[in-house]
Amino acid sequence: MALRFYGSGAAAVFAPLETLSRSELVARRLTDAIALGLVPDSGQLPGETDLAGIFGVSTATIREALSALRQRGLIDTRRGRGGGSFVRAHQEISTAIVRDRLAELSLAELRDLGDHYSAIAGTAARLAAERATPDDVRRLTAVCDGLENAEGLGGRRRADAQFHIEVAATAQSTRLYRAEVSLQAEVGTLLWLAFGDDDSHRRTVRSCREVVAAIDRTDGDGARAAAEERVADSTARLIDLRLALEDT
Repeated sequence: MALRFYGSGAAAVFAPLETLSRSELVARRLTDAIALGLVPDSGQLPGETDLAGIFGVSTATIREALSALRQRGLIDTRRGRGGGSFVRAHQEISTAIVRDRLAELSLAELRDLGDHYSAIAGTAARLAAERATPDDVRRLTAVCDGLENAEGLGGRRRADAQFHIEVAATAQSTRLYRAEVSLQAEVGTLLWLAFGDDDSHRRTVRSCREVVAAIDRTDGDGARAAAEERVADSTARLIDLRLALEDT
């Protein structure tokens, strides 16, 4: 149905609603955690009651989500003393998970995600440049050092996410901080694919230091531009990977 009477701004309001059930959303969150290595191979997930409390859902919803993970071969569930749900995902499985997630997104959706990511990261960096203390700058520098020394796909991805979240914390905006944390949870799995080669990692570290340098000299416009450039590079890499999936 055309929305000609409402104007072009109505497109976002009348976009399709999220179609995933609560159990599917929980399963996706847990799958992302496994793919990112936040719960390592052979690691034990929290119990059903604890997971229900964490996600704010019923234990029946958790059981349904765990059943979906078992069917995908991502966890084993053991009964009795010492039992529970244990992760059984190695790097090959994690890569397949992320590629499947990326294949679900259209190029338009990736660009839209990149625009959102850029808006949040750029605004956070600009405010951080205006509000950072010397201690904040030292903390951000240490986070960049951690990113440079991080090893492996998961380690590099987690360090990069920490940098974005620390910049948002330095901006001293609760709403921006929450938006950044939510955004990292959404894009983190996808960006896991983009941290494999050393050249990409070096570019990421260099751009991280450019943001911190602008914050240190209280250059709000420079900090915003550097942060937006980081996101643009990440978005471009994801689009290239998405196009490569189409070719294969």
